[in-house]
Amino acid sequence: METQIKDLELKFDPQTIKHLGLKMYATLPPAIAELISNAYDADASQVTITLIEGDEATKSIIITDDGDGLSYDEINDKFLVIGRNRRIDDGDKPSNKFKRRPTGKKGLGKLALFGVANTITIKTIQNKLLNEFILDWEKLSAATGVYKPEATVINKKIKSNNSTTIILQKLKRKSPFDMEALADSLSKIFIFDDNFKVRIETSPENGITIDNKRKYKTIIKEFEWTIGAEPYIPIGSYYHGKINGELITAEKPLSPQSGLRGITLFSRGKLVNLPDFFSNSTSSHFFQYLTGWLNVDFIDEFEEDVISTNRQSLDWENPDMNKLKEFLSGIISQINQDWRKKRKEKKDKDLAKQISTGTGIDTEGWLATMPADVKTTTQNIIDSLSDEDTTIETFVPVIKLIHTLVPEYPTYHWRHLHETVQQKSRDFYKQENYYTAFLETMKAYISAVRDKSGSTVSPDESMMGNVFSLDKGMLSVIGNYKKQDGSSFSDDTIKNIQNGQQHLSQGIVAGGRNPLSHEEIVELNHSDLFSEFDCLDFLSLLSHLFKRLDNSKRVPSP
Repeated sequence: METQIKDLELKFDPQTIKHLGLKMYATLPPAIAELISNAYDADASQVTITLIEGDEATKSIIITDDGDGLSYDEINDKFLVIGRNRRIDDGDKPSNKFKRRPTGKKGLGKLALFGVANTITIKTIQNKLLNEFILDWEKLSAATGVYKPEATVINKKIKSNNSTTIILQKLKRKSPFDMEALADSLSKIFIFDDNFKVRIETSPENGITIDNKRKYKTIIKEFEWTIGAEPYIPIGSYYHGKINGELITAEKPLSPQSGLRGITLFSRGKLVNLPDFFSNSTSSHFFQYLTGWLNVDFIDEFEEDVISTNRQSLDWENPDMNKLKEFLSGIISQINQDWRKKRKEKKDKDLAKQISTGTGIDTEGWLATMPADVKTTTQNIIDSLSDEDTTIETFVPVIKLIHTLVPEYPTYHWRHLHETVQQKSRDFYKQENYYTAFLETMKAYISAVRDKSGSTVSPDESMMGNVFSLDKGMLSVIGNYKKQDGSSFSDDTIKNIQNGQQHLSQGIVAGGRNPLSHEEIVELNHSDLFSEFDCLDFLSLLSHLFKRLDNSKRVPSP
């Protein structure tokens, strides 16, 4: 006996379709998103959206998926029932193939079709049986409570695998399709994985496969955080293992019009809350850089439905949701602190690199040459300059000025040492071989005195006494100096300065030049017995003696 086929029948309140279909889904992305959700719930692995340009009669959109499809009875008893809660009727259980939990719940997504098209043709195959029917908006809107779609094919046996194809015609959209913009919008509504691919195309050769990277393709990422474990979700927390995702900060502030500022929440692979910061205090400029997404699938299991009909927002007044909001606000607060630390470190490195390029100053190496107190003060000045609002254009000139005042090895340079002293001592001083720095400079002074005087007296201490002797000396250190009025200094002054050069030269040779073993020199280089400041004191004295030597005159032989 042949089973009697019942007519397809859709029962409705016309105002419901107008409010929940035409108004809620008046733009293309959310309407197409509902069809993608249906394919996801039907265990599809591939959804293809084909955009066909044309005149008013031929312009259309075709959405095809390789999901389970619908039987004739399922069309009548499930698809055409407005407001059917599939989770109650079928159970909130994983799908057979990909073990997906259903995203559909309220039974209103099908109304999205009438938001963008007046004629909808649905072709669906299940178990080798094809069913096809047409939904016509004009006939539907003219009906009074019951609408009977036209069934053009009923249980036709074919060889094709399960699938569903939906053709949207007589579109309400008149402007040309923007494939890139549609792909961008859809990328922000879903979390994609390897088992669920969505492609938009105008032809098999021209198309876009949407992935998660597309969400943020327009921004240049600076820092990223993977959320899902400590320190952001402690092991003992109620939310441990229930929240995961990725937070991102951009290098530059995100435009408010980008729709990216804030964290988007997803449940079961689909958007449930538009980007938000979950806090009333968002004045910090950190919030201009923050974006990302989090999966919160567990909210779909709450006894109370907390997801809005259009899946754009959540019921934050719900006690459980209020707790979640506080927790998410805490995560963002931690990210805020970490962002500031990371950004400071990065900016310091970037500034150091740019300063080095622009001025030749290695700031890290420069600071390392300073005494502790000078380093601390200089670092504090640099830190105060390198805040988030300082640009490299204003930073570099100030660093140049500071470097002029505080050069590398500032204590060394502040002595204004004689040029020869610097040449002979600099490398050893930088290596912290302080006694060797003094010793090599002392050798240079002894050699310079011998060269200028022509003395052959030995040892060196005796040579100094001979060269600078007041009575029989070979060099007069006062000879080139005059008073401001051009007159000569008194005999007592000349005597004292000459004697001073003699005794200081003999004293520094006796105090530091006398030969030491190599082992003793090494020990002195790393001992407080001859410290950095001992070295500087000796170099300052040698600098003074070199200056006198430079200005000395040979004493004529008797």
